[in-house]
Amino acid sequence: MPMSITTAQADSSSPLLASYYDRHMAVIDGVAHGWTARGAPRPLRADVQQVGVSADAFFALTTAGTLLRWTDDAAAATVLMHDVLRFAAGASGWFAIDRAGALWHARSGEAARRVAGDVVDACIGDSADYFVTRDGRLHVQGLAHRGQYGDGLLRATPGFVATATDAVSVKAHTGHALHLRRDGVVMGTGGNRFGPLSTHGLGDKADRWGPIFSGAVAIATGSRHSLALRADGSLWAWGEGYAVEPAPLHANVTAVAAGDTATIARTRDGSLWQWDAGRGPRRLTPLPR
Repeated sequence: MPMSITTAQADSSSPLLASYYDRHMAVIDGVAHGWTARGAPRPLRADVQQVGVSADAFFALTTAGTLLRWTDDAAAATVLMHDVLRFAAGASGWFAIDRAGALWHARSGEAARRVAGDVVDACIGDSADYFVTRDGRLHVQGLAHRGQYGDGLLRATPGFVATATDAVSVKAHTGHALHLRRDGVVMGTGGNRFGPLSTHGLGDKADRWGPIFSGAVAIATGSRHSLALRADGSLWAWGEGYAVEPAPLHANVTAVAAGDTATIARTRDGSLWQWDAGRGPRRLTPLPR
């Protein structure tokens, strides 16, 4: 079925997939599954509508809107927040967008604080954090030495600043970021030694947002590579493990996530696939409950 541009959530193009370094999650028939590296997805918790991961933890948003976090045992999960619409997790903790559109942020062990209102998407990168408001403005705070702000600034700011317009979603990882514009153009900024921004600043960094790809409806980015989905279900990839210029990778894809070297994709028939450092794909078979 055709897709249209919608807000891409968490660490991927969909709330049903998540990947961060070697930790991965997927929602299969309402059940959160998790795995690491090249393992098999194992069921962790039922009644889940979104998943997320950080370097040392799993996250899940229940169908009742409760945000949970755990390290090893989902039954011992910590309740982080109630009445959550969507969330993002990563190096600096977690973001949560509540049902009123307010954005909340918390670092590990700290209470959540309200950051902004009227937010439609948020992302936590390895070095800088981002969010998009309903009017399309993209805001960033964090390290700037690799051009993460995208406005030429190379020093951090004490608070969030707006650096782009007409954005609908944003994804970030190790020193670089992508955002998807309303017109389907994928924009990128930051470190680009390995090609996650294609040719934009290749070899060092881009300190300003620049166009990378067009015709996209969703995006994802990992440590050194990036991906985009088009409305026809074609998945495109570029960066380490792939060509520098975006090239088609797979067909009939509905969602994609990216970690360190891994790419996780769901196809229209519900199948899960994984590439490792560009090799593959291999079909993932979930373990029984």
